[in-house]
Amino acid sequence: MTQIAVYGAGSWGTALAVLMAKAGNAVALVGRNDEEIRQMKERRENLRYLPGVVLPQPLEPTTDLWRLKAELVILSVPSHGVRGAAQLIRSYLHPETIVVNTAKGLEEGTQERLSQVLKEELPGHPIVVLSGPSHAEEVGRDMPTTVVVSSDDRKAAEKVQELMMTPKFRVYTNPDLIGVELGGALKNIIALCTGIAEGLGFGDNTKAALMTRGLAEIARLGVVMGGNPLTFAGLSGVGDLIVTCTSLHSRNRRAGVALGQGKPLEQVLQDVGMVVEGVRTTKVAYELSRERNISMPITEEAYRVLFEGFDPKVAVSNLMMRGKKHELEEVAQLALDQQAKNE
Repeated sequence: MTQIAVYGAGSWGTALAVLMAKAGNAVALVGRNDEEIRQMKERRENLRYLPGVVLPQPLEPTTDLWRLKAELVILSVPSHGVRGAAQLIRSYLHPETIVVNTAKGLEEGTQERLSQVLKEELPGHPIVVLSGPSHAEEVGRDMPTTVVVSSDDRKAAEKVQELMMTPKFRVYTNPDLIGVELGGALKNIIALCTGIAEGLGFGDNTKAALMTRGLAEIARLGVVMGGNPLTFAGLSGVGDLIVTCTSLHSRNRRAGVALGQGKPLEQVLQDVGMVVEGVRTTKVAYELSRERNISMPITEEAYRVLFEGFDPKVAVSNLMMRGKKHELEEVAQLALDQQAKNE
């Protein structure tokens, strides 16, 4: 029986702990709120973040950081908390512990991918990234889900694949760590924007246009940053983009809808009640696009709406009226260019 610890008792951390426990592992769900952990122990349910999902008996909610001395530690905290969490837990880890990051974002200030942050704070530990279309509400209820793991350490990625795979949770590996991380982070920006369009009363045509052009925009930055364009046509690219832009579970989409309805950002974030990763990612991606002279019109308009008080309706209209470009073909062309370069 493999010893596994999940650090972060929110919705996604809880869902993954349930998944791993049902797969026959000894799982510690490590949180920091004493009262919430006590309730989880008594009720066998995370009432605040994942109500209705029973915590199986092999799963132990705890605040004991020593439980992080495990073969595998899954880090399930928001992107802005990854560095601090790594600094907190590193003295408790075994030297050979594999660390799996589940947050999807970019660090403000450094503009680093989260695996880069973890490599700085947890030197010597294999770092694996989990991404793909996967809502906690569905994973916790055993709904069929397919994800991808990526790492610079192939053996570590394959070990995580082996431990996490179940009949209802299929895990693929992808060696393109840069592309996997950027696809998972940048799709949140597009989800905010499709939500805004929905909140403004625009229909499926508008949202489909934003998603399709958004994929080209994600790939454009991703390739410049070193990602493989084919990755953005996979689970951590178009797969995650679709589910985040369309699902009722998506916090980024819900936040966008509220913004489109005219609510101020501060109120929107308060009402959602959980982290909306796309807000911070928009700021970092906008900075990267300006520094590297990359055309990212959706990100630019999102930045203006979020941080400059720009009218969302005008922003969407600006995007729909842009000049003639064969953007539908752009991801395919990027892939062909990459193939030619490799040859």
